Amino acid sequence: MLTAASVAAALPSPASAQGYPARPVRLLVPYAPAGPADILARLAAQKLSEQLGSQFYVDNIGGAGGNIGMGQGARAMADGYTVLVVPPNIVINPAMYDKVPYDPYKDFDPVTVAVSSPTVVTIHPSLAARNLSELVTLIRSGGTKYSFASPGTGTPPHLIGELFRLSLGLDLVHVPFNSAGQAVASTLAGHTPIAFTSLPPAVPQIQEGKLRALAVTSKMRSPALSEVPDTAEAGYPEIQGEGWFAFVVPARTPKEIVTLLNREINRAMAQPDIKEKVVALGFTVVGTTPEDSATLFRSEGARWSKVIREAGIKAS
Repeated sequence: MLTAASVAAALPSPASAQGYPARPVRLLVPYAPAGPADILARLAAQKLSEQLGSQFYVDNIGGAGGNIGMGQGARAMADGYTVLVVPPNIVINPAMYDKVPYDPYKDFDPVTVAVSSPTVVTIHPSLAARNLSELVTLIRSGGTKYSFASPGTGTPPHLIGELFRLSLGLDLVHVPFNSAGQAVASTLAGHTPIAFTSLPPAVPQIQEGKLRALAVTSKMRSPALSEVPDTAEAGYPEIQGEGWFAFVVPARTPKEIVTLLNREINRAMAQPDIKEKVVALGFTVVGTTPEDSATLFRSEGARWSKVIREAGIKAS
């Protein structure tokens, strides 16, 4: 007759950091190749493979705003051999979709928030606004119905644009695109005179004078646009928010493995060659603890869910 102790002894023991990784580790990216999550994952995979002596490889599973890949990640074995690279949409999507195949808090353990990037508010140079305050006055003048472009419904730049609209009571129409590059192109052409986007596609146009940057939505100025004030300097401290990418693992992954991955991912991101490439993408290296990452997930989820409810945003 089997006792409880003998049954427990017969079960496979959970993975631990000793001997990890003993086989290839999958970095699951819930988006298509060539996007920022994919690029970041590939940079990390190269360094982690070198640092830990075992292959880290990227597996792209896109679709449904990241929900398909995140759902698969939630159901993966909690053994440290599946690590996801995710943006804020991991906590945004549950408020925006009627149903998602994961719970961002119960199904995942955060490892680190690796990088962050502010949104930049830009306008077509034909608009008679030299700063954010003048743009608000212009929108409130009522003479013209203004629209703003974003990289897509539910992206951090879109939600920051909605926060701008809601908190200041502005009459603004959102025009979603499929990428930040398309949103920038629309504002360059004057179709959508205002844009809320990530930095990379906007910076060259700003530097060439083809777009006018009014503010970045971080708590301090961005090194990529050091002459552009942050929103607090511009007089609107409530209009803040950043995009970020975090590494997470399925819930109940052994704590020793989470600790090891946190140390090694943060170490990889801090390497000068990786840091240089990350900065060129418009990101700042962060590198948080698992505990601080979990706190950020909760606060971001609550904050953006409120904006989504008030703005009546639904995934199309």
